[in-house]
Amino acid sequence: MKISGFTFIRHGTLLGYPYIESLRSLLPLCDEVIVAVGAGQDDTLTRIQAIDDPKLRVIETTWNESMQDRGYVYAQQKMIAQFNCSGDWAFYLEGDEVLHEQDIPTIKATLQHYLLHPKVDALVFDYYHFYGTPDTLAISPGWYRRAPRIIRNSIRSYSPDGLFFVVMDKNKTGRYPNAALAGVPIYHYGHVRAVSSMQAKIQQVSQYWGHAPPPFEAYGNIDPQALDQFKGTHPAIMQNWLAEEAEHHLILNPHYQPTRRERRHRWMMRLERLFGWEMSKKHYKLV
Repeated sequence: MKISGFTFIRHGTLLGYPYIESLRSLLPLCDEVIVAVGAGQDDTLTRIQAIDDPKLRVIETTWNESMQDRGYVYAQQKMIAQFNCSGDWAFYLEGDEVLHEQDIPTIKATLQHYLLHPKVDALVFDYYHFYGTPDTLAISPGWYRRAPRIIRNSIRSYSPDGLFFVVMDKNKTGRYPNAALAGVPIYHYGHVRAVSSMQAKIQQVSQYWGHAPPPFEAYGNIDPQALDQFKGTHPAIMQNWLAEEAEHHLILNPHYQPTRRERRHRWMMRLERLFGWEMSKKHYKLV
């Protein structure tokens, strides 16, 4: 069994991504890791090349700046990396997502188990979305609780944006992949980066979604019912980044009024607690 990892990144340093930690967390699992690195104005490419691991392959790319429709430029970059994967499985990990070292054996065993089960197209991971500090989780249905991150590399699939996969069956309309549970989480640190880095990220990302940047001054403007305490341990590789790059003081705005969307999520969480449902958006079908 051969496992490929892949991702894309641009301005990783400038925008405060823990992209080096992300790649280093993926390398022990994979036989190869493909990174599409977009031309930019910081040292992202140099830092990735300095990893100097024979399993790491860098593809230098140029982003289509005129592509401003619903994040499709991210899909383009993601697919450049994915289409260069040669393994039985292809593992997509974004630049602010990290694997815990304790979960690597479980992931590998699960992939080996499903290798000869062709009805399973993908593996779905649970998510820890950290918000504001490394000790706080975002838990409402507005944050996807699970997402497919490993796709079988022998089927036809593509990405309409940076987040999920679509499988094409016999030239018919695409569908979400049939998936099994990986049984372990992915640690998502995109919302604990320094406020200044988050502001820069929002400014840059919005242009690729065809809208003006939403206002962002601090992490405290959120429904407190959407948050919970993290009681686990972080990946060892994240310790320096968390100490040096992450925010550590979440001050909730006492005057913040939940949006209509957040109020709807409150009701969804009540239904989840009452009936044991899971009501977040799903880009997969469990089999």
